[in-house]
This record gives sequence, structure tokens and C-alpha cells, in this order.
Amino acid sequence: MNRRAFLEVAASGVLGGAWYQARAQSQKPNVIFILADDLGYGDLGCYSSRIPTPNLDRMASEGIRFEQFCSTSSVCTPSRAGLLTGRYPNRIGLEGILFPDDDRGIPASETTIGQMLKGAGYQTMCVGKWHLGSRPEYLPTNRGFDEYFGIPYSNDMTPRLLMRNTEILEQNCRLDTLTQRYTEEAVGFIKRAKDRPFFLYFPHTFPHIPLAASSRFRKKSKVGLYGDSIMEMDWSVGEVLKTLAENNLDENTLIMFSSDNGPWYQGSPGELRGRKGDTWEGGMRVPFIARWKYRIPGGRVTSAFASTLDILPTVGRLAGAQLPAQPLDGVDIWPLLSNDEHVHRDVFLYFDGFDLQCARVDRWKLHVARYNSRSWSPEPVGGRLNLPLWQPELYDLVEDPEETADVSEDNPGIVKEILGHIERALPTFPGRVLAQWQDTMRRKVHYHPAGALPVENKTS
Repeated sequence: MNRRAFLEVAASGVLGGAWYQARAQSQKPNVIFILADDLGYGDLGCYSSRIPTPNLDRMASEGIRFEQFCSTSSVCTPSRAGLLTGRYPNRIGLEGILFPDDDRGIPASETTIGQMLKGAGYQTMCVGKWHLGSRPEYLPTNRGFDEYFGIPYSNDMTPRLLMRNTEILEQNCRLDTLTQRYTEEAVGFIKRAKDRPFFLYFPHTFPHIPLAASSRFRKKSKVGLYGDSIMEMDWSVGEVLKTLAENNLDENTLIMFSSDNGPWYQGSPGELRGRKGDTWEGGMRVPFIARWKYRIPGGRVTSAFASTLDILPTVGRLAGAQLPAQPLDGVDIWPLLSNDEHVHRDVFLYFDGFDLQCARVDRWKLHVARYNSRSWSPEPVGGRLNLPLWQPELYDLVEDPEETADVSEDNPGIVKEILGHIERALPTFPGRVLAQWQDTMRRKVHYHPAGALPVENKTS
């Protein structure tokens, strides 16, 4: 076959796809994970938003889009800890939000994706919001990343430092130029690293409040500054995609996009119930898009369940890396990404800090406990409590993503099965997790909306 004929066939995708696929399989893939901050499930065009996101929509059309993908927490720090370690955050002491003066971070006993891939010969960089410890020993350059550029915590915390590696560049950085500066750093890293396998972790600052957008995007979305900041982030994704294409990296780069949790004051959880801070789906279910030319078939939408816990074991398998010594809570979802094959997992647990509130098996989600709320119960002595539900509530998340119809009475066998998963899983967690669960189950009261007298809890 002459060169012209080869190119014609390759352009048709018949030979080209197979040839590139064979070549990609013989190489370690580049990996890019882009993470939004407080982006809701319903905030992208491909998830039915009015906010224009053409680059992410294209990425979805060229790859796979998930309808049921969850973070490991409904708030910032724990969700990022779960993503980077493949372990529930309360296993590693990062069950709650870290603040600038906290002296904690990812423990040295844990292995991040960055460390795992560095061990496999990768170049690594983190660009953006870290929020996993701001003391030097916990910064990205000590947790598996060769380079770092960004803000070490949320943009509503002060001082709003902008850092390069461990050096402070600005004490109070401008927010309206941040997405553009992040993007310049990310693109520069890809160009520098293109000749060897690389991992780029790119956690954006927005649309976490306080919101900002550059003059180029301000008022462009026609739905306010929230939409403007998302449009600028979508532009950033487009710049990354363009850089991959210009440097002939498309066929050997797995690029993923998601959010750390559901929307806060603004933004849309779509049809889901709840928001940031909730263990309803609106707090923890997030967009997830994965694209890898010739390796992930394009134009697919899946209702299969996956979570950020699964990223580390999946990437580790693809890179041929040695997995961490600590037991992982995630599973390898590459068979699902590449071939729509079923991936087995025992149970996925929904925690608020150390408190277990829900558990999911396949399409079924069981709510077992919930914090008291003034909207439905009187304030108990001692303040906010995690209370066992009078009757565990079971929801079919395929038929009822809004979690409106409790079907526990019709499915007692499924309720019993999920409770069994909980009983087997919790003893593997740190003592405080099990102790908090036992304390919750000891509560023999249920507070009625009308403030009636407490009654015995039949599930305790």
C-alpha cells in the first residue's frame, strides 16, 4: 500500500484506528484529570444545562459520559483525598474540610496517583487548587508531583496565596486572571513533557465562590458570573485538547473531567435532590467524561455506576504501575470505559465525615441515617445529631434519580442485603467510624416533624 492509499484508509478510521490502537497499547498513556470545584451535575451543556460548554460537549461526544458517577464526599478536602488515594477519606484522617492553619494533610503512609505514576517513570504536575494540606510537607511537591502552580486551598480562605512549588508568588492573587494563568501553566507542562509519559492533575478553582471570570468571558453566558466562570473553564479544556492535537498526543492520552462535589449556593444539581454538603445524590453525583482517541469508543453514555475512588486503580493498571500497599476502596473501571463490560463492586458508602448515612449496591441506594434538621425535627439537646432513620429508605436510582419514592417495603431482601454489606464493611474502617455508627444505632429516638414525643427506633 502506498502512502496516499494508506492515508485514505487511515482517514476512514478502518485501518487508522486499529494501527493507532496497537501503537497506543504498546506505550504508557499520558493521563490528564481536570477537576471543577462545586460544579453541579446539571451545569454542562451535555448534561442539559443552558450554559454553553462546547469543548466539554465535544469531549463527551468523542468519549464516554457517565450518568451515575459519584465523588467520595460532598465537600472539598475529603473528595480530593478520595480521588488521589483511591481510599475513603475517613480512612486517612481527612474526613472534613482543611483550613489554612490546619497542621494535617495526606499522611506519608498514603500513596497518591502522582506518587504511583512517578514510580512508573511519569513526569507529574498539579495545576490549581490543592486543599490537601498547606504545610510544606503536605504540598503537591511532597506528595508525588514534580511541579505545582496554584492556590493551596479554597479561594474563599485567606491569605489567598498563589504558589509555584513551595514558593509564594503572590499573597493575594487576582481571581479574574486565575483560569487563564492555570491554563498557560497546564499547556506549558504538556509541551515540555510530551516526549515522555506524563500525568497532569488540573483542579480548577471555579465555580467555587467567590466567583470571577476574565473580561473576555464576563457576561458571556447570559446567566451570570457563575455561568461565565464555567464558560471560561470550558475554554480552558479546549486549550488542553488543542495542545494535545497539535503535539500528536491525542491517541495516547487519557483525559478525564469531573467535579469534586455538587453545587453550593449557585449551580444546578439537575434533576437530583440535594446540594453540596448532602448525601442525597445532588451533593455527591457529579459529571464525569473520559476521552481517549481509539481506545475509548466515542459517543457513548452509560448509566453504570462509578466513583472517583476508581481513578487510581484504573490509571495504575493502564500505566503498568505498582499499586499502593494500602488496600484500595476503588475498582478498575477500564473494562467499562473501553468495552461497556460490567465491573463488580461490593458496596459504595456515603459518609458525612465519620458518619455513615447511605450505602449503594448496583442501582439501589439505602439511606440508614440522617442529621436532624430544624425543618423536620426539634433541636435535640447537644446540637446536631446523626440519627438512625425510623425505617431505612431504599431508592432505585435508575428509575428514581430524584430519590422521591421509598421502595423499602417492596424490597425487604435488598434492604437486608445492603445492611449486610454495611455490617461487613464498617469493621475495616478506623475505630471512630465504627464507634460513630454504633453510637448512631444506639439512639432509640426518632424526632417527628411536628415535634411529637420520641418513639422507639425499630432499626436500632
